[in-house]
Formats: sequence, C-alpha cells, structure tokens
Amino acid sequence: MPPPSAVRKLALVTFAPTDTDTTPATRRTAESSVPLTPLLDERWSPRSFDRDAEISDDQLTALLEAARWAPSCANQQSRRFVVARRGTPEFQAIHEALLGFNAAWAGDASALVVGIAETSTIEGDLRPYAEYDLGQAVAHLTVQAHAEGLHVHQMAGVEWDRIVAAFGLTENLKPVTVSAIGTVAPAEQLVEALAEREVAPRERLSLDELVLVRA
Repeated sequence: MPPPSAVRKLALVTFAPTDTDTTPATRRTAESSVPLTPLLDERWSPRSFDRDAEISDDQLTALLEAARWAPSCANQQSRRFVVARRGTPEFQAIHEALLGFNAAWAGDASALVVGIAETSTIEGDLRPYAEYDLGQAVAHLTVQAHAEGLHVHQMAGVEWDRIVAAFGLTENLKPVTVSAIGTVAPAEQLVEALAEREVAPRERLSLDELVLVRA
C-alpha cells in the first residue's frame, strides 16, 4: 500500500463506504488485424453493472496508482480526481450531475470517478496539455481495472457546474469526464434501448482511415 501522501498527490478526494468475474455472456473482444494483449482485446465499456458488487480498497488503490504512473507532459502530472463509492453522499452528488441515459444506469456502478484537468498552476502558469495527460491517466486506469476483473465506462454527459459546486473546484481545475467503475452484469438488467446498445457489434474505423501516413 503506498503512503497516504502518494495518493493525495493524485486524488482530490477519496470516499469509502470481491470477487469479480466476467462470464462468457458479458465478455467481448476486439476484431483486430493482429492479436492484441488480452487486457486491451477484452476491454470494453459496459453500462450494465452489478448493483451489489463492491470495489475493495486494494483494487481502488491499484486503479489510482495506474493513473498516477501514466506519462504526462514534462512530468507535470496535471490531472486530479474525485473518487466516490456507491452509498456515499459524494457518489450521490456525482450521480445527480449525470445527464440523460447516463443517470439511468451509472448508479449501479461500484464507484464514480471524476477526471479533472489542472489547466494552470495556482500561480497562473498554463498547462496546455492537461486534458491530454488526463486522458492518458484514465486510459491507464481502465486497463488496470480490467486486470482487476472490473470494467469502466467513461461519460461526458454531465452538468459540470454541479460537479464544480459540489466539490469546490477552483477555476484552474476543469472536470472533463466521469468514469463508472464496477463489475459487469448481463445486459438484460438495462432498459430495452440501452440493452440493445450493450450487445451491438463493436466497431472502430479501419487503420487505413486512421493512419494518414505510414512510411
């Protein structure tokens, strides 16, 4: 377990109130032109989470450590997090800020994590790559989550003003995304419209469309 000071560098707030398993019915893989490492091949973003599953202290710390050790511009580490487990007032505050369909399913997640970009220092020095660095950190978090038997779904449909007010974020701390983390559950527990999306084929642009130059 890392010393508390190491975690405080990463997380603005961590709130607390398992076994995890992915059955064949909830396991999905990527259709790639060459084999990928299973942690990437099997990573996907469900909306259906086991509403009774909990995330352990060790699992949550592992996810945050993965985010902490992601690369960043000039090692500025300009990302911060608000972390709240289901059943806490802080979780409820984040959940109430979610918009539309997000609010319908994200309450079943074991934890909600607000990803925040530190866009400048308190002295006013700009950090133009903060959002890029935050994205790398969250990507690392999602891979570690899969290694822990968990899944992550990232959301942008959020009333950000409510997040800012709920957690007293200063002007240089820009909330960018909320990630739902938990144990995947069968799609059947979702409303019909979301259940259909849950089992729809996974799709990505081809490499020919993505790669502009490959010399």
